[in-house]
Amino acid sequence: MATTSRAEIDDGTIDADASDGVRARLAISEPPGCAVVEELTGGAVATDVQWADTAGDTVEQFRSRRGLEAESIFVADDESIYRLTDDGGDCPCRWIESLGYPIADVTVTGQPSQLVVTLLLPSPESIVEIVEALESRGASVRLECLVRSIPDDDESIVVDAGRLTDRQREVLEVAYRMGYFSYPRECNAAAVAEELGIVRSTFAEHLAAAQRRLFEGIFDER
Repeated sequence: MATTSRAEIDDGTIDADASDGVRARLAISEPPGCAVVEELTGGAVATDVQWADTAGDTVEQFRSRRGLEAESIFVADDESIYRLTDDGGDCPCRWIESLGYPIADVTVTGQPSQLVVTLLLPSPESIVEIVEALESRGASVRLECLVRSIPDDDESIVVDAGRLTDRQREVLEVAYRMGYFSYPRECNAAAVAEELGIVRSTFAEHLAAAQRRLFEGIFDER
């Protein structure tokens, strides 16, 4: 977890009580420059990932199963707390922080290698900025879950992207980025279909199926 998170919330960079705030979980496949993922073997998972800059280097600490080659500084039951030192590298977590968004939680898996970050963001639009920044650097990003709070009703809307097929997720992402869901709309169905390389009727079918799955997840669980 980034050491700047609390400060950025306190100084107003992130409004934790914003009515349109969201909690998002992003999965980054084969994250470039991630020192922790390089220490994980045999499908090991790292949680409670934290880091701090000191003397020009970055000290990272994480929890995982016992037996890894990284330096173990504490042992509890079947897990250990590990510490490693690196040069900070070009990790996706750094990219996200450089945009001014603190990271709430980090989980890393070894095989297949994946970095999962949880973010508390001021608005859904922030997700687009983060994903575009990551993809511009060659990272493969997937939105796994989006939770938007509604303080007046004291409840939350949970959007679970895991309900969607890869194609449905792609259709929604492209349509959203092109402004299809904006009001007023910034593009029409024909433009989105052309961007996806499909005909308009196929786009409509994918869109309807994706929306139905998402709505089922929202209304069936209330």
